[in-house]
Amino acid sequence: MAINASNESGSRGRIRLGMVGGGQGAFIGAVHRIAARIDDQFELVAGALASDPARAKASAKELGIADDRAYGSFEEMAKAEAARTDGIEAVSIVTPNHMHAPVAKIFLEAGVHVICDKPLTTTVAEAEELVVLANKSGRVFAVTHNYTGYPMVRQARAMVANGDLGEIRLVHAEYLQDWLTERVEATSHKQAAWRTDPARSGAGGCIGDIGTHAYNLACFVTGLKLDALLAQLSTFVEGRRLDDDVQILLKWKGGAKGTLWASQVAVGNENGLTLRVYGSKGGLEWAQENPNQLWFTPYGRPKQLLTRGGAGALGEAGRVTRIPAGHPEGYLEGFATIYAEAARAIRAARAGEKPHPEVIFPTVEDGLAGVKFIDAAVRSSASDGAWIRMT
Repeated sequence: MAINASNESGSRGRIRLGMVGGGQGAFIGAVHRIAARIDDQFELVAGALASDPARAKASAKELGIADDRAYGSFEEMAKAEAARTDGIEAVSIVTPNHMHAPVAKIFLEAGVHVICDKPLTTTVAEAEELVVLANKSGRVFAVTHNYTGYPMVRQARAMVANGDLGEIRLVHAEYLQDWLTERVEATSHKQAAWRTDPARSGAGGCIGDIGTHAYNLACFVTGLKLDALLAQLSTFVEGRRLDDDVQILLKWKGGAKGTLWASQVAVGNENGLTLRVYGSKGGLEWAQENPNQLWFTPYGRPKQLLTRGGAGALGEAGRVTRIPAGHPEGYLEGFATIYAEAARAIRAARAGEKPHPEVIFPTVEDGLAGVKFIDAAVRSSASDGAWIRMT
């Protein structure tokens, strides 16, 4: 059990955190707030929690944020916090997708570290602009692809890097849900409404919401770069404006092949994110709904079940493990690992240093890669399944 971040707080104090979005009725805002507190590294001190000023301030009051730091807009928040000697050091962006870029930009310009939900932006141009701005600012920029924080995902990544699988040949990712099987966005379902709205979600629906998670996970574990893809984006629910099912062929640089299937209309599936990686010496299989287990099969030998904190667990998994083996860790802890790793990078920045090389979290560049993936898939599908080369 390596993560015990409370001893990193000490006299330096918790990192002062602000939040944009995530107010009343928002699911993901609460997830981020819990994750930020699990390792005792952040303190939420300010917020612009909704696009409506009255609801934003009411939401802040519910969370115990001081009245003078409960803002009606993110612009007001950035200006006011930058002027304070105790202003926020980091901002968590948990808005619908179309607001990620303008919010991140204004806080980077104010010298604030950024922790942003995925996808990074709704367009490649916006994502590229944020990469330039983030690198110029020197601020930490983390993207919350939370599944990269799971210990057994870190284990899988280390095993691939160590050569346990040999030369990677096949990479297959799936992310299957069924919550959009009916047109719930036509009701008062807030989460469905913005995720199926091109103005707020961007050009991709299912591909942007969960397809990017599957893609990021495949890249994170294998270390491979995508060369080209062929995509078919489908909309099965009548009246829906964005895709709800995605099927993609993948060509990875170096010769590996694979597939990615993401669906929000696959009845009977709740949160079926899985990854299968096969090489010349062995294979790995991981499923998010059983996240503390990783199946490893060396070629010609029996399949092995590796468990979080159990025999065979590597240091890369151990350093992001919080509780003893047999006690489940999952979704919230995965998010918390991203926050903990970002905290380590922010504390290093406080001291004018670089974080230790073992500190890993999805960066603004990873966010750009995800937006390029969405863009390429949308263009491929619009071209009746043409192969699109990644740039």
